[in-house]
Amino acid sequence: MSHAVNDRPPREPAQPRRKALLASAGVAAPFAGAGFYRRWTAGDRLQAGITLHAQPQAMPALAFSNERGRLTGLADFSGRVVLLNIWATWCGPCREEMPTLDRLQAALGGPAFEVVALSVDSGGLAVVQTFFKQIGIRRLHPYLDAEHDAMTLGGNGIPLILLIDGQGLELGRKLGPAKWDDTTVVELIRGLLPGQAQRRTRQP
Repeated sequence: MSHAVNDRPPREPAQPRRKALLASAGVAAPFAGAGFYRRWTAGDRLQAGITLHAQPQAMPALAFSNERGRLTGLADFSGRVVLLNIWATWCGPCREEMPTLDRLQAALGGPAFEVVALSVDSGGLAVVQTFFKQIGIRRLHPYLDAEHDAMTLGGNGIPLILLIDGQGLELGRKLGPAKWDDTTVVELIRGLLPGQAQRRTRQP
């Protein structure tokens, strides 16, 4: 499977720009603190459980470490639709939905699409890799929020999913878990992949 790899050395450790992530009894574990900007507009609509924006939204710069501990980021997925999953191993709903994300990657992953599972765990990549092995994750690659950039995404809890187009613009988002291999979700994402719009236009 194709995935982004960047062999640049990691930046010097950033000063933490997030407060502690706290476990929650609800469907999503909240980020502590306040001040996160929201992206909702009057024209947003709900489709397959995802809030799609009326217009694509600019994304903040986002860098993170890959499975080799090297610095990468969303820019390295340019040209692909990305489903960015912000999660942690200590988040129960995150753990439950991870196999469905793995199956979504198996169904659509490749040159046009990638599920990017970005962990905010403080224990490092080893924690994520161990969890992936325990539950049999085979298609996803572990990424770590080592630069503490996840808090710039405007979420107030996890799991948080952002749907991003090939130009790096946010198309939509969802807070809370979902069945990401559900047919409605798969077909929604498939319709956003490069070339799909042209094929629909040419149909009689």
